Amino acid sequence: MVPRGTFVVSDPRKVRARGRAAPESPAVAAVAVAVAAMTTTTHSTSAVAAFVAGAFVAGAVAATALRRRVRGDDFGDVVGVGGGGVGRGGGDAVRCVNVERDVGGVRGVATVPSTSAFDMSDEILREQFTRNVQFFGECGQSAVRDAFVVVVGLGGVGSHAAHMILRSGVGKLRVIDFDQVSLSSLNRHATATRADVGTAKATCLKKHFAEIYPEADVDARVAMYEADAEEELLGSWFGTSQEPDFVVDCIDNIDTKIALLAACVRRNIRVVTSGGAGAKCDPTRLRFADIADCAADPLARAVRYRLNKEYKIQGGITALISIEKQRCELVAEMELKEGETLSDYQVIPNFRVRTIPVLGCVPAIFGMALASHVLTEIAEAPFDGEPLIVLRSKQYDTQLDRLRERENERGREVANMAVDLEDVIYLVREVWSALSARDTSNKRLKAYWRNTSGLSLTRWDPAKGATLDNLVLLTTDEADAHDAKCALEGGFVALCDEEPDLAAFVASRLNRVKLDFGLP
Repeated sequence: MVPRGTFVVSDPRKVRARGRAAPESPAVAAVAVAVAAMTTTTHSTSAVAAFVAGAFVAGAVAATALRRRVRGDDFGDVVGVGGGGVGRGGGDAVRCVNVERDVGGVRGVATVPSTSAFDMSDEILREQFTRNVQFFGECGQSAVRDAFVVVVGLGGVGSHAAHMILRSGVGKLRVIDFDQVSLSSLNRHATATRADVGTAKATCLKKHFAEIYPEADVDARVAMYEADAEEELLGSWFGTSQEPDFVVDCIDNIDTKIALLAACVRRNIRVVTSGGAGAKCDPTRLRFADIADCAADPLARAVRYRLNKEYKIQGGITALISIEKQRCELVAEMELKEGETLSDYQVIPNFRVRTIPVLGCVPAIFGMALASHVLTEIAEAPFDGEPLIVLRSKQYDTQLDRLRERENERGREVANMAVDLEDVIYLVREVWSALSARDTSNKRLKAYWRNTSGLSLTRWDPAKGATLDNLVLLTTDEADAHDAKCALEGGFVALCDEEPDLAAFVASRLNRVKLDFGLP
């Protein structure tokens, strides 16, 4: 018995009528199916019955192919690009064609839309997406079909997110990445093969997507997201007023990531952002949470801080993070010569020159989870994930209160402080190990639990603000003495001259903060 809601294609071979293989006539397709049915049966009576059944199926295939050609759905015969769009002879309904575009320096392979979209009355499409229809219902899957989704960053996470969004039936998909497929990326990319090495990630996905769901309109952009290209990359679909229904941020560079997220907030586009998937292996530790609550993930934590500092965005963006601790550190891809720094090898300013070890299945799981979030939101069937539980100690609240009091004593308003409770937890626990910067044990080990009742955060350089990269943890008495000395003219410079070891140690810790948060 066929479950209700299942749409049956009589014979799987009829999907050949929609593929990108060399075209064959409906008659040839009919004969091929009928003969194949007969030749797979050895008994003569059964063979005759099979031939009759095959002929019946073949007739359906031929009829379907003929209807598509009349409607103009067979888009393998596009013959020209005119002023009014892309089309071919016969009929008003047209499909789409790849057009190379270069707008404002953004290069891409664009799919110009047809004047009529596909519809789910098509037998093959209904069968391909029958499980989705059973899950979401007709209305939900129709919303998915009509959606316009943008995926930015097509590495291990983004390629899998785009792949499953496409496989689930989204009709308009824009994929964006400036990078190329490399041999080392084959352990985590969703579709790339060795033959794709050296090709753009965006066009690689588009090529493979055409074999999976050729009716979809895929806009492949070989471009880096930049503020100057915002309208071109986040703007409406070609020739329409349809704005993106969802943006999936899979960028791993902080500067580019926050620019994209800020643009989505400004344009009122729903967006979900991915935290770091590298150096992790536990798939049970993934959580969706508001960006405001994502201090457990280093990348999301840095994004959260920069969004608040530069755009006054404190929350409202859904993020996918792993609460698992990273198992490996960053690895430099080259040996530095004397006098060289890693920045000397940057091809693009502010982009990584070190890599992080990646177990390929984890970014794949990240991408699948992001796709699930996007699809269920579009279909208006969202899920409530397991909450991100953060256990805090009262001592961190105390540290934040003490810092506020110290800033008030300086005569500055609390609103000028560029840190909040999550930042204080990061500073106390991860940067200063819950020890005074003057405590010699701070240089030897990391504390997992210590009483901080006698400690206070204060500005290292009083001429700079109370920011993440300018706060030092000292005992309360040391902090008072530090503030008093630095309040004198030339006091901070004198302190650094008198205690060069302390100054160097503090500078090294604050440089780590800058690296973690992508600060200049």
